[in-house]
Amino acid sequence: MDKLSPLKPVPTLIAVAAALLIWFVIPAPEGVEPNAWQLLALFIGTIIAIIGKAMPIGAVSIIAIALVALTEVTHPGKPGAALSDALSGFSNPLIWLIGFSIMISLSLNKTGLGGRIGYYFISLFGKKTLGIAYALTLAETTLAPVTPSNTARGGGIIHPIMKSIADSFGSKAELNTAGKIGRYLALVNYNINPVTSAMFITATAPNPLVVSLIAKGTHDSVELSWGMWALAALVPGICSLFVMPLVIYLLYPPEIKSTPNAPHFAQEKLRELGPVTLPEKITLAVFALLLVLWAGIPAMIFGPALAVSPTTAALVGLAVLLASGVLSWDDILKHKGAWDTVVWFSALVMMATYLGKLGLITWLSQSVGAAIAHMGMSWVGGTLLLTLVYLYSHYFFASTTAHVTAMFAAFFAAGIALGAPPVLLGLILAFSSSLMMSLTHYATGTAPIIFGSGYVSLGEWWKTGLVMSVVNLTIWLVIGSLWWKWLGYW
Repeated sequence: MDKLSPLKPVPTLIAVAAALLIWFVIPAPEGVEPNAWQLLALFIGTIIAIIGKAMPIGAVSIIAIALVALTEVTHPGKPGAALSDALSGFSNPLIWLIGFSIMISLSLNKTGLGGRIGYYFISLFGKKTLGIAYALTLAETTLAPVTPSNTARGGGIIHPIMKSIADSFGSKAELNTAGKIGRYLALVNYNINPVTSAMFITATAPNPLVVSLIAKGTHDSVELSWGMWALAALVPGICSLFVMPLVIYLLYPPEIKSTPNAPHFAQEKLRELGPVTLPEKITLAVFALLLVLWAGIPAMIFGPALAVSPTTAALVGLAVLLASGVLSWDDILKHKGAWDTVVWFSALVMMATYLGKLGLITWLSQSVGAAIAHMGMSWVGGTLLLTLVYLYSHYFFASTTAHVTAMFAAFFAAGIALGAPPVLLGLILAFSSSLMMSLTHYATGTAPIIFGSGYVSLGEWWKTGLVMSVVNLTIWLVIGSLWWKWLGYW
């Protein structure tokens, strides 16, 4: 007899207890409709289950969708409408943008193009340890626009390259020689990830959710396009990527500082890969096409009639890869991560949307805004306080998606209520949603992969994460806000 799928009892009980407590025991505050409060109960129970990993996130999400339909919290007394509401997340184009993009990124590993890009940069800049760090940075930044899984990018593509370089210098965790070069490169490998994730809408899964929440929070008056996001992130992103390897170099300097053999090692790896193959060329062409379409270049040149939505562009790119045979339909069907993302994203976006429609986000934002206003802060001080609380509360989250879903809308609405410029506030909180990944060894999916390789101790990881969070936040708040002002965004 097959065993039942494991269910973690403690986080499950906590999630269920929290939902029941809010639903049946804690009365809805004045100004909040009972069904909005009941949806909040389901939402908080779902978030607790996700954070505690009671079940796989996709399974938790299916249960959440079923409960929303069954309890009819979005449309009391109207089961048909409630079911349509529960399933409405699957019609959101931003969810499918990420799903299609994850499928497209399969081609990086299947064709070997991802590894080729990494080794190419190391062959150019790898004569010094610092040069290897910048080579890894350039490689991940190149991949970021078309790799919406930051875990696949940092942990699945860049980390094996970093590890092979460290091993070639005899820097191995099991030999207690991580200090030679492995510890430094592992810390750089990880801390690239939050910055590149912040630089493009398509660089990590929660970013489209952020775009959706900003649009809903401003009644669609602020819609961040792919090009607008990328342009806003360009200057602070480059500054962070330039500064980060230097800061970590000062914190934990590698014993090996000169690596004259690294370019040769990378060239050997490139020789093993052989000439650029036809599938790699097709993949490169598709990625170039996607960047052109996502940046809105056809519309800029020929007018709005040729504007292509980001999701349509991703769908076209996937269709080309399938038609050319670079990817097969079996490849797509077997990519559980892509389908899993579509499911849990749909559930979380649906619940967040109806919390807004039922007025709970407005109530919560007004309550938070009133508390900050009572402290006598201006919108500048209030925005800074909201940002700090939002970012550093990630110590309590093991999922950026759960964090964004739980807190972004309320904090954004609270800042708006204080009088903060919507675009400025939206960009600060949007980029903080990725930058907060630096903090812990469980902050995002990339973290346990790199931390698990053993090059870095827990104390070293947390110290570096805290320092980099301060450095990154300073860069993005100061340089970023000045850059956005110059662009006329606020």
